[in-house]
Amino acid sequence: MVKLRARCLLFGDAAVGKSSLSHVFYRDGNLFQKNYSMELYILDSAGKEALQEACEKMWGEPSLLCLVFDLTSEQSFANCSRWMERVRAHCQGLHVPGVLVGNKLDLSDRREVQASMAKEWAQSHDLEYHETSAKEMINCDAPFLSLARAFHSLYQERRETIQNLSPG
Repeated sequence: MVKLRARCLLFGDAAVGKSSLSHVFYRDGNLFQKNYSMELYILDSAGKEALQEACEKMWGEPSLLCLVFDLTSEQSFANCSRWMERVRAHCQGLHVPGVLVGNKLDLSDRREVQASMAKEWAQSHDLEYHETSAKEMINCDAPFLSLARAFHSLYQERRETIQNLSPG
């Protein structure tokens, strides 16, 4: 059995639901196929400005990115660009698969960010887009399963590349 380990950086503004989203995801342990074991280490990055520099030191080299914003806060969505700049600078130009997550879907009457706008932004940054409600446990597994599939796909590609380099 192959054991795959991925480091997923969960980042975004304070109070957008990053911690809630990761806690909801970890509650269900039956999400991955049984023919391999995948350990997804989720690094929940603080969204507060005062803690950002300290958190960046702990990021290490992430395998996956999960950028979270609050669907009821246009400002948290606008700040996604600043977050992506920081993370891409930290990753030093490496291609790291990622997702953009609009959280707090349960507060639809207070929604400020439309899905079409978020999808367009995500596509322009080579990210998949998902909407969730950590409070109501709606679609919380989708972003992480998407990231797991992307990581597994990268693993397969790298394994094939190595096998093709071997003298045969």
